[in-house]
Amino acid sequence: EYQDTNASQYLLVKLLVGMRNQFTVVGDDDQSIYAWRGARPENLMQLKEDYPSLKVVMLEQNYRSTSRILKCANVLIANNPHVFEKQLWSEMGHGDEIRVIRCRNEEAECERVAMEILTEHLRTQRPYSDFAILYRGNYQAKLMELKLQHHQIPYRLSGGTSFFARQEVKDLMSYFRLLVNPDDDNAFLRVINVPRREIGSTTLEKLGNYATERKISMYAAAGEIGLGEHLDSRFTERLARFTRWMDGVRQQCAQNDPIAALRSMVMDIDYENWLRQNASSDKVAEARMGNVWFLIEALKNTLEKDEDGEMTIEEAIGKLVLRDMLERQQEEEEGAEGVQMMTLHASKGLEFPSVFILGVEEEILPHRSSIEADTIEEERRLAYVGITRARQNLTLTFAAKRKQYGEIIDCTPSRFLDELPPEDLIWEGQEDAPVEVKAARGNNALADIRAMLKR
Repeated sequence: EYQDTNASQYLLVKLLVGMRNQFTVVGDDDQSIYAWRGARPENLMQLKEDYPSLKVVMLEQNYRSTSRILKCANVLIANNPHVFEKQLWSEMGHGDEIRVIRCRNEEAECERVAMEILTEHLRTQRPYSDFAILYRGNYQAKLMELKLQHHQIPYRLSGGTSFFARQEVKDLMSYFRLLVNPDDDNAFLRVINVPRREIGSTTLEKLGNYATERKISMYAAAGEIGLGEHLDSRFTERLARFTRWMDGVRQQCAQNDPIAALRSMVMDIDYENWLRQNASSDKVAEARMGNVWFLIEALKNTLEKDEDGEMTIEEAIGKLVLRDMLERQQEEEEGAEGVQMMTLHASKGLEFPSVFILGVEEEILPHRSSIEADTIEEERRLAYVGITRARQNLTLTFAAKRKQYGEIIDCTPSRFLDELPPEDLIWEGQEDAPVEVKAARGNNALADIRAMLKR
């Protein structure tokens, strides 16, 4: 991967080669996407000057993608200057058109991708591992994970921390689990001292032993008078205070606005201050607190989308599969089937039958910093890498509006979409169809899924 070498590595090669001028390198200047860590695509170009007798062998046949996907990649990357001109070609057939889907906002975008994958999986029996979701930044994965979880679509996250594996999300989900099921000892043990309530390991050990003797959960045992025979009154009071408080939160969820009750719960435990005390910086703590509010917002959206208006907060939590999410994420078996999720940078060298690229918008792809620094060429190479990951099907999505720093902003489709050959694209979502038409389409799609499930 000679296009990924830095200046020092180039000099090292020159020293090793010496006067013999005998060496072989393999590289693709169109796949140089690591300038941010010192890579210089110019190293490939420099070879021509330093070694005039250089023999170039073009490896233009592609054994991965359809001709249409390669044509789109070729046309896009032609907008960059080249020292080595090449045209990828394939014997894999012409292939389907590339789909470009405009979505209302980022939530609709992730919902659409999840439903596309679910429908295709049910319709064709293709394994989930045939599908990949690529994105410019790890932050884009958070909402996508929620949608996949919501539809119980298995997935594997590469090169980043899963949203559901983050400490603050695990903490909050454990509180949720305890609200839904007070007998969940694992959830109880996770949150009883988060934040600190001066309940040590010795106290919890004695509580656990008492609960085992009584054949009840630790939560139930914490409120029993008989616990006083095993623990000092200071500690029994702390435990009882916690369970009384949790019972109060549960009651508020049942009687009042459950989302307001959950927000109050987070404020009551002063969780933000707890994060600040345990984070490396205020900025990190702020980002982690943002994940907490994001999760509560996701629950709110689930409740609001309930057409009958009868869904309880317990059912909403169950809908997000929060109860067993920790176990499922931790038990990721090597080679387990699932939709592959990763950044465009992490996808280099990989291939998938069906690829979805999220957020093909100005300031995302190309990235805002690249627009400001006028380094669009590398972003175009990144888009080229993403496109050529697809073997058979490629779908590009973008949002009309997106939430940013608490405000709703209008989004502009990426300039790279304009650079693709229009005859090879199918655009969806451009027309503002009436609500009734959209509802009919949605109902038809659901009917198709139900019919497939009955077979």
